[in-house]
Amino acid sequence: MIYLFDTNILVHYIRESSVMAIVEDNFAPFDEGNRTWISAVSIGEIRSFAMQSKWSPKRINRLEELLSQLLISEVNIEELHHRYAEIDAFGQGKHPALTSDFSARNMGKNDLWIAATASLLEGTLLTTDSDFNHLDGVFLKLKRLS
Repeated sequence: MIYLFDTNILVHYIRESSVMAIVEDNFAPFDEGNRTWISAVSIGEIRSFAMQSKWSPKRINRLEELLSQLLISEVNIEELHHRYAEIDAFGQGKHPALTSDFSARNMGKNDLWIAATASLLEGTLLTTDSDFNHLDGVFLKLKRLS
């Protein structure tokens, strides 16, 4: 299986929370045969979060160890740029070919990159964030954890 971790899943891994246990038990993202990715924007997000939260050197080391186990999707990929545009237009109800039955969704720009990456990889996005719900089954596969 292909998985993409949202940034908040990284935080749960660093904290060794119950969400991390759920991910491990239900998806085994680091088992042989599975490929687990993050978007390059998540690296900036998590490092900013760590800095602002004044993480200890122990937590920073744990983060670096975790990042070394993940595949990193760059953002300088033309097809990814097109997918980002499609997802953003869809969320605003302005996609030329896809209709939606919801009011406009203003996603954060980093979430758009993460959604586009999951879509392009044809993987399952693991997140605790409800901001991706409207994309499930349209652009990506979503597993929302809590």
